[in-house]
Amino acid sequence: MSQKFRVVLATRNQGKVTEFRRILEEYAAGEIELLGLQDFPEMPDVEENGSTFEANALLKAHATAQFTKLPAIADDSGICIDFLDGAPGIFSARWAGTHGNDEANLQKVLQVLTGVTSENRGAQFRSVVALAHPNGEYICEEGLMYGEIVQSPRGENGFGYDPIFQPTGFTVTSAQLSAIEKDEISHRGKALRAITPRIRPFLGALG
Repeated sequence: MSQKFRVVLATRNQGKVTEFRRILEEYAAGEIELLGLQDFPEMPDVEENGSTFEANALLKAHATAQFTKLPAIADDSGICIDFLDGAPGIFSARWAGTHGNDEANLQKVLQVLTGVTSENRGAQFRSVVALAHPNGEYICEEGLMYGEIVQSPRGENGFGYDPIFQPTGFTVTSAQLSAIEKDEISHRGKALRAITPRIRPFLGALG
């Protein structure tokens, strides 16, 4: 029987936990036992003070791996708006001032883009997923989803900026897509699908 690897999801964002589990279990069923930070309540928060998505993902993954003594997978993701020269970028989760206030964040985007025409409302969701081993070794993958910022929120699914982001080639927002539809095209889905086939070889080589 092949070895089953235990991996910790380094996030307390329940939307991400659900998404991570759904995608990883689809592409690595039976190979990976996924644990969450709820299994390690004493794990301290990690300061995300990196200057890039990759740096922040690695900060979280390394810190979680060191604390739990298990391989840890983390992502850092956000929305990069062309008109705002890539902002809010790594500050997406706290752009309005309070970390994780999704409604305030997306309302700030809409306010800043008031009067900006659709051809100038291009944006990209970016995600970097990092897998870190307690010994310090790591691997990363990046995923992108292109689209534009709509004039007003639409949809009840997803989280974060999903209600105001319309993926390229669609007439609905990310928040109007089903979980399965979103996984197929999302930045995080792409990054996870890219890293998942690498998990077993990476961890297996390290023992």
